[in-house]
Amino acid sequence: QVQLVESGGGLVQAGGSLRLSCVASGSVFRVKAMGWYRQVPGKQRELVAGITSDELTNTADSVKGRFTISRDNAKNTVYLQMNSLKPEDTAVYYCNANLRPVFAIGFRDYWGQGTQVTVSS
Repeated sequence: QVQLVESGGGLVQAGGSLRLSCVASGSVFRVKAMGWYRQVPGKQRELVAGITSDELTNTADSVKGRFTISRDNAKNTVYLQMNSLKPEDTAVYYCNANLRPVFAIGFRDYWGQGTQVTVSS
């Protein structure tokens, strides 16, 4: 089992910045990839950015150049630095830990509780 706790969400104005944090605990040694996903009511949960245990990264086109994913292995923490935020970035952001080294969900993965990000225009 892997437990994930997200933090750092909040309300910001367009153009502002936030940094999300995801702290993992439990069987952390089994995790091969971690990612940030977001979901808006009525839409599917989508990958924002991910990073694997061997340093491969992937970032969605919609946030490329604005969001950056990073990790601190000593703290079992993954971060999402969000700059130049837009109203369309408003969503619940979820941290995912995957026991497979891929950016996919639904099998051998774990979710955090989510953190709300709201960007005002």
